[in-house]
Amino acid sequence: MNKFSVLMSVYNKEKKENIIECFESIMAQTKRPNEWVVVEDGPLTDELYAVLDNYEKKTKGIMKRVRLEKNSGLGVALGIGVEACANELIARMDTDDIAINDRFEKQLEAFDNDDMLDICGTYIDEFENEKDNVVASRIVPLTDLEIKKYQRRRDAFNHMTVMFKKSAVLKAGNYKACPLMEDTYLWVRMMQNGAKCKNIPESLVLARVGEGMYERRGGIMYFDKYRKARRIILKTGYITSWDYIYTVFIQFIVAIIPNRIRGGVYKRILHKKNKVNGQH
Repeated sequence: MNKFSVLMSVYNKEKKENIIECFESIMAQTKRPNEWVVVEDGPLTDELYAVLDNYEKKTKGIMKRVRLEKNSGLGVALGIGVEACANELIARMDTDDIAINDRFEKQLEAFDNDDMLDICGTYIDEFENEKDNVVASRIVPLTDLEIKKYQRRRDAFNHMTVMFKKSAVLKAGNYKACPLMEDTYLWVRMMQNGAKCKNIPESLVLARVGEGMYERRGGIMYFDKYRKARRIILKTGYITSWDYIYTVFIQFIVAIIPNRIRGGVYKRILHKKNKVNGQH
């Protein structure tokens, strides 16, 4: 399979510079998509429209823009985007992250080597401000069995790295609204449907982080959203009540500690070179 789509969602609070850096990383891929679906989640700024217009011309008919009249949220936007993709293989990408130039090539190879594979992700390196300033890595489990066990308490995929089969996503009911956990909710339903999973043991995406991200993950309002999202995951039956209580308790502690300490927890404990069954 050499044909694949890239799927991303854009909304009006995103930074032009970040989107350009993201788009350039897609243009520089050793295996470039033959379709590039960009969901405009509600009206955008003139500045963002100008960026999209420019890359629409650069990609010469490859970019497909899907315009939503109002901001509908990431889950709804991605669900519409999946349906708009013409290819069976779809690569997710966040508009503020950067793909390493052989990311798509290596994921396509994984699907070529295993006809049963439904979803394939990778590790990530997290950076602040400049892409050379890597502050942490998020290491995830590699095999189908390890991934499905790990998913009960933490995401076994770095969502901005995944490539998946459209048919497997639609079979699981596609993306649905689940604020904070749109991807998590989809992974769980795909796993319940028997989707075969894999992660490539390389950091093939540079993920943008910073004080703003750590601040957004603090406070009672964020915790309440997290708790409600985990309740939705609990209702799927994939996780136990103890899994729910454990994760909500940990998140409560993380949410109420000062932002400076929270950043350190993410960098040094939650994300930095996590051990996963002996993998570093």
